[in-house]
Amino acid sequence: QVQLVESGGGLVQAGGSLRLSCAASGRTFSSYAMGWFRQAPGKEREFVAGISWSGGNTYYADNVKGRFTISRDNIRNMVYLQMNNLKPEDTAVYYCAQDPIPFGLGNRIDRFGSWGQGTQVTVSS
Repeated sequence: QVQLVESGGGLVQAGGSLRLSCAASGRTFSSYAMGWFRQAPGKEREFVAGISWSGGNTYYADNVKGRFTISRDNIRNMVYLQMNNLKPEDTAVYYCAQDPIPFGLGNRIDRFGSWGQGTQVTVSS
């Protein structure tokens, strides 16, 4: 079992940047793909970005490609989401998640689970 704790959310103006962090504990972090998801009010949770267990593969939703960057630090058991050029439509609660199958590439959206508590990102226009 893994425990995930997100941080780094906040209020930012459109065009600004934020860096989200996710601290993982309880399972060998470096063997598992990680992902970021988000859920806006009244909408379903959606995939944002995924990263393979080694960090060598990354995947992004079309609406964040070129603006967001996912990365991981397998020494510190951390995964990050750098968000640039934020837009009001990026407003949501952002969640970190882990693929429970070891050595995944980070693109199996259906497998992600072990959600953290989320961190709120609000982008004002």
